Amino acid sequence: MSSLYKQLRHSLRPLREKYELFLGRYIPKRLHTIHYRQAYGKDLDWKHPKTIDEKISWMVFNYDTTIWTELADKYKVRQYVTDRGLDDILVPLYGKWDNASDIDWNALPQQFVIKTNHGSGDLLVCRDKNTLDKTYWTNKIDKWMHTDYSRIMGEPHYSHIKRCIIAEQLLDATKQCVPSSSLIDYKVWAFDGKPAYIWCCLNRTAESVEVITFDTEWNAHPEFSEFYYHYIPSEKRLPRPQTLDQMLDAAACLSKGHPQVRVDFYEVDGKLYFGEMTFTSSSGINGFYTEEFRLMLGHLTKLPIDNP
Repeated sequence: MSSLYKQLRHSLRPLREKYELFLGRYIPKRLHTIHYRQAYGKDLDWKHPKTIDEKISWMVFNYDTTIWTELADKYKVRQYVTDRGLDDILVPLYGKWDNASDIDWNALPQQFVIKTNHGSGDLLVCRDKNTLDKTYWTNKIDKWMHTDYSRIMGEPHYSHIKRCIIAEQLLDATKQCVPSSSLIDYKVWAFDGKPAYIWCCLNRTAESVEVITFDTEWNAHPEFSEFYYHYIPSEKRLPRPQTLDQMLDAAACLSKGHPQVRVDFYEVDGKLYFGEMTFTSSSGINGFYTEEFRLMLGHLTKLPIDNP
């Protein structure tokens, strides 16, 4: 029976995915409710949100998220960072195009990164342009451009982003504080100008990523994490970043006026780089944190409906 049940679930998966895409486009609030119940085995409290997940979902549908569209845009956010006097932490930009067929491959250096401004994890990391299959990547990037990520997890503010393609400098992952197969993400949770915690991700692969959470004094808090097959404990003790103070100052500046936002950074060869701003971290399902920590982050997120 168990085997038959698994076969049935597998056969119904395409239908379920189509149903969720339909909800993501037309009834995204319903999709949030379903995903929350699937993740936590209980209903999302829309009237009295308490955890960071509940408050993120509440804001998606009950808050003015107009600015989220601009700041989730990986191209437009560069102007926001510049306007706040932080242009020195932007990754150098090589080019911007509206269509994959417009990419000027000849104008790009030997190494670079290409991504769409509305994407989620889709990335071309080119280490040697001479070996790059440009036809293959043009077609793949065109597919990214036609993917509506807003429907996948029910995040309407992404649907308003005018899509484009950007090429940036490839940051050297070998010039970091500890060896890592990928760039180390320093994801700073900040609340209306007040950074609180830094979630670090390193040695990222398609199968897993090593994670650890720090407070702003760089004390490690593994007890805040729920580890499983994808999110695993970091095998390395990350040293305090050389640019931690600058990182926290930048997160404070960029998060001012926003009840909650995750501001991502990199540190390469002792220099700080801005990554992105995320208002719907993990689409409001941060199941890699304990419930206690999700409540802590929720307490730091001040909403208009919260009791004084």
